[in-house]
Amino acid sequence: AKRKTSSSIKELIGLQPKTATLVTTDESGNSIEKEIDIEDIEIGNILLVKPGEKIPADSIVVDGESYVDEAMITGEPVPKLKKAGINVFSGTINQDGALKVEAQKIGSETVLSQIIQLVEKAQGSKPPVQRLANRIVTWFIPVILTIAIIVFLLWYFVAGSGLLFALTCLISILVVACPCALGLATPTAVTVGVGRAAEYGILIKNGETLESSKDVDVCVFDKTGTITEGKPDVADIIPFDGDESKFLQVLSSVENNSNHPIAKSILNRFKANNIQLANEGKEDLPLLEVDDFENITGKGLKAKVNVDGEMKTVLAGNLKLMETEGIDLNDEVLSSFDAFVSEAKTTIVMAVEGEIKGIITLMDKIKENSKSAIDELHKMGIETYMLTGDNEKTASSVSSAVGIDNVMANVLPNDKLDKVRQLQNEGKRVLFVGDGINDAPALSQADVGVAMGNGTDIAMESGDIVIMEGDLENVVASIQFSKKVMTRIKENLFWAFAYNMILVPVAAGVLYPIWGIVFRPEWAGLAMALSSVTVISLSLLLKRYVPPIKRQAA
Repeated sequence: AKRKTSSSIKELIGLQPKTATLVTTDESGNSIEKEIDIEDIEIGNILLVKPGEKIPADSIVVDGESYVDEAMITGEPVPKLKKAGINVFSGTINQDGALKVEAQKIGSETVLSQIIQLVEKAQGSKPPVQRLANRIVTWFIPVILTIAIIVFLLWYFVAGSGLLFALTCLISILVVACPCALGLATPTAVTVGVGRAAEYGILIKNGETLESSKDVDVCVFDKTGTITEGKPDVADIIPFDGDESKFLQVLSSVENNSNHPIAKSILNRFKANNIQLANEGKEDLPLLEVDDFENITGKGLKAKVNVDGEMKTVLAGNLKLMETEGIDLNDEVLSSFDAFVSEAKTTIVMAVEGEIKGIITLMDKIKENSKSAIDELHKMGIETYMLTGDNEKTASSVSSAVGIDNVMANVLPNDKLDKVRQLQNEGKRVLFVGDGINDAPALSQADVGVAMGNGTDIAMESGDIVIMEGDLENVVASIQFSKKVMTRIKENLFWAFAYNMILVPVAAGVLYPIWGIVFRPEWAGLAMALSSVTVISLSLLLKRYVPPIKRQAA
């Protein structure tokens, strides 16, 4: 997996814009805008970033306000408000407002470049796993040849048993000694085990991963897209007049003019509500006429909406918007708002003509099987961590809901990598689960990197294991598969060793002086074949293996 990242690293580099808009002033104090190559940016340059453009360098905002999509850095889906004095990162996408930024870090010093460097360094830092069987097989044939020759010499020259008997023992040893069983013990179990795991949507990229996974004692999770769905969905709708459909119609008419992810989620709920109305035989509701739309950065939306045949002022946003517009906030609104915020929900209040009409909340839903997966890990004695770029309140709410032991919020990619290294320095075997570009360094550094299949290419390339459906129970199943396959490998090696330890002395004639038994070459050939068949048969039994967590689900 680690050797396949060159194309993904090129993809990371491709996130950077090729050009930037440099802002300078002439002698008269007039602003001059000039397009320059990204390589020509210097620290201290003032750059203009228009809506939809990528931030050209790690910078600090000096003028303007806008939401910036930082998903490629933090992994969080909701854009963050940026205004004067706040840092922005190279490669992130400016959304709805113009920003003037002052370049702080350029070239290899940017966060994006550091991610690339961290991936390359982490991928080269893992030593290959040494297999006991491989070391033994290397010495097996010369040792057996030496034993056979010594036995021949002892029977012929020391015991005086004759040339035919001595040759029979020599040939029987060479035939019965079976490096095949030793050689097949590991690859057959790995092949069957990996194939069986794939039937569950668990792609294990190499055999070394199986050895690493079985000893994991710490699982570290990214939050967004790993434990949660990765997109905000409507959680609660509270119309104060009781008409949910009407409330959604007015709110959606305003949100339809915004390109914010929250607006898209509200519109999706509005469409679903219309489908439900149609199924009930009722007439669906159209979006209403909207005029004088205004996006008030950091607060919400304001517009004139045709409500009941009249153009009325509609506000949709947070409490700051309501306070700015002089809306009376009663105890019911304030208590509801505080309750939802404490649950880490994004909360929007809607007012029409100065009167609060209701509240709608959105939340990045926790995946259905997240809690059961975490519970199973705890039963297995595995400690859990959650690292996220989200705020502490949201992180704490999610970790409490699923039962994760430890949580770190407001972290950047290098913070995740540092935490993985810290745990490894404490002697822990770390499995990291993530889905975003920002998770790639930690995925590469961890003893086992698990990439969720709903994530980015760079994450899946960096992972040792890919979970195709993004189901956390399959993360647990991958560990259980590893333990089972490694147990079967040990069983195979035991029988292969036991076979050779018992039958090589028999072939050497140790039973002849006592019972007169000679292990003939044809018997030796049959025994050798049976030893290989036994090892293969034990490996094939893995085709019937069902991980314990899947048995519980069934």
